Amino acid sequence: MTPTEAKNLDTIGNQLATAALTSLIRLCPEIRTASDAQREAALAAMRAKSGQAIDELLDDGKACPWMAETIFASAVMTLVNAGIKILRGN
Repeated sequence: MTPTEAKNLDTIGNQLATAALTSLIRLCPEIRTASDAQREAALAAMRAKSGQAIDELLDDGKACPWMAETIFASAVMTLVNAGIKILRGN
């Protein structure tokens, strides 16, 4: 991986994390009243799912570049779903 590719991957990862955390806060009001341990567990679940979500985002983006925004949104929701499952005990 070239330095430029690594920088681009870091940028995508940071944007994905920001979008996922923002979406989690907006879609799951339980996060506001959750304990610190529950919040950390939700974030840990999102981090654990992030590698798979980024791999899928990159693979799908190469296969269908015209759907980049939709693919990114899908990756965001994959991470949000992992966090919500923990917060709601599903």
